[in-house]
Amino acid sequence: MDTEDYLATDPMIPNLMDARRLSDNKLVQFKRVRRTSPELEIATYLSSAELRNDPRNHSVPIWDVLDDPQDDTISYLVMPLLRYLDSPPFETVENVLDCCEQLIEVRLGTTHCSPCAYASSAHPPYAMLQGMVFLHEHGVAHRDCAYKNLLVDADALYPRGFHPMRPDVLPDEVTVDAPVLSRRNIPVKYYYIDFGISSRFEPDQPDRLVTGTDGMERLVPELSKDVPYDPFKVDIFILGCMFYETFLEKYTNVDMIAPLVSAMVVPDPKERPSAVSVLTKFQGIRRGVTPLQASWRLRPRSEPLVLTAVLDTVSLVRTAFNSVF
Repeated sequence: MDTEDYLATDPMIPNLMDARRLSDNKLVQFKRVRRTSPELEIATYLSSAELRNDPRNHSVPIWDVLDDPQDDTISYLVMPLLRYLDSPPFETVENVLDCCEQLIEVRLGTTHCSPCAYASSAHPPYAMLQGMVFLHEHGVAHRDCAYKNLLVDADALYPRGFHPMRPDVLPDEVTVDAPVLSRRNIPVKYYYIDFGISSRFEPDQPDRLVTGTDGMERLVPELSKDVPYDPFKVDIFILGCMFYETFLEKYTNVDMIAPLVSAMVVPDPKERPSAVSVLTKFQGIRRGVTPLQASWRLRPRSEPLVLTAVLDTVSLVRTAFNSVF
């Protein structure tokens, strides 16, 4: 029970298996998919040479596709092995804002990029739009961008690696905790995964509506097996729910994103902002956050006031030390 191979693959996800890439010993994830599935077509499209080199792309990289030698209906996607986006836990307000930023957008710029599906002359050009805007720009509605389908590449935080089945221990010494670095000053990248129920539309396709009730987020009001709905507005709602449950519900000092989240989860899809509007609103919020506020530790809502006073003092001292040194 204290050996590496005792830790078996989770029986609840029989279509996934970890492995190591021989060229560099990097952990990878195999995913078994049907060759007729939308996931194979959409995931490989988003990982095509043209799109993969676009810095705005936050879809999970597909490093290879292997065909099953015994079943011509099955293929295996080869991807990096990622972690839940809050593993290890977020530490600062900046960590939360960076996660939100990557999942919906990046920074305002002047370099020209291809027109977004939602763009208009009212929107300035952007250099490095990422996340959801990138997907929507290329006609892809994820339709299931809930917490478990938004992962992070945290390799830089684990200098000795981690075990794929028990990510808090070392890969070869499962009785030893894996050392982890602070998230404060180490950049990480977030990814959308699992395009199993996603939809892709051609640029000139007039009808961008779908039907269906699949997906992890059950609160989306317009989901229907019979009445067509806009899947791009569904993405906005689901991401808003994730921001609320992962950030607003847990921490007291990230309330600056509350008005944006409220707009994203409006029940009427016609009243929800587009991905580009979410991007623009978030940039305004980000500009209003001071460096001191961004570097502050996250305050859990369940934290006693006495503990808050002590930890805030520690956070202030740390911030002052880092600003000097």
